[in-house]
Amino acid sequence: MANIMEQLAFSLSLVAPIFFIISLGYIFKRLKWTNANFNDVASRLVFNVALPAMLFLSIATADHNFSQATEFLAFSVVMTVIFFVFCIASTKLAFKGNPDHGVLIQGSFRANTAIIGIAYVENAYGSQGLALAAIYVAVITVVYNIQAVICLSPRSAGSKLQSTKTIFINLAKNPLIIAIALGVVVSLLNITLPPVIVDTGNYLSRIALPLALLCTGGSLDFRMMREEKKPTWFAASNKLMVAPFAFTLIGYLYGFRGLELGILFFMNAAPVAAASYAMTQAAGANTTLSANIIGLTTLFSSVTVCVGSLVLKVLGLI
Repeated sequence: MANIMEQLAFSLSLVAPIFFIISLGYIFKRLKWTNANFNDVASRLVFNVALPAMLFLSIATADHNFSQATEFLAFSVVMTVIFFVFCIASTKLAFKGNPDHGVLIQGSFRANTAIIGIAYVENAYGSQGLALAAIYVAVITVVYNIQAVICLSPRSAGSKLQSTKTIFINLAKNPLIIAIALGVVVSLLNITLPPVIVDTGNYLSRIALPLALLCTGGSLDFRMMREEKKPTWFAASNKLMVAPFAFTLIGYLYGFRGLELGILFFMNAAPVAAASYAMTQAAGANTTLSANIIGLTTLFSSVTVCVGSLVLKVLGLI
């Protein structure tokens, strides 16, 4: 019994800080201490400066053999593609003739790995888990964006080609991917960073996740969740129940344990990424449904992580 309580305390320690900071972000907005402009500016600061600094340092200063992560990353890519195919099939089966197939599909697979997924991993494993998690984020972000083009773009080949070109141009300029790539180069070349760079990066790193989570809470609008409940719950169930269960179970059967299995679970138990809203808007699709899915998965992701991590911890798998 004492052991179960210890594992429960561990699970709560993973999700409680994240849940409370997101809640504070929502409360601050309701109190008008923050507003939409603050969220926009702070989100740009996180995306362009603080989060890249954190991911770069986590890789550049880590004692990790990235060549050994190749199999794990390849497995993650294959599983992401397989789950994408499942989302297409299940969505078309459940909502025949629905014009919002693309929004539902993206809301079923696209996780907020760069912010909330990273936060879960850091809470569970500390800084030693961030290096591999950062590489996972870089690789899977590319896959997510390609899949988003497939499910959201118009059916014409020309439109898909143009969308694909735009996506790859944006990926090449993505500060997170650039920072991760530079971190890998520094690590592989065994370059020792000057203390002033490390210290400056550490200062920036400390504001990355708290500020990002506050912005996540500040962007939530639960009033919109009164509409289109059935499709919203369908996508949320795929994202918070099917995805973490499938990735973790198949990862376990494949042979992953510890950090690798934990990353598979935490990343896929993260809520839908806010980037999905921007891509839905750019595609001229149903933004209300997209916002609903983001809000609902953000609300219940903590439950998935708490229950799932408790089971995995009791079984000694993470």
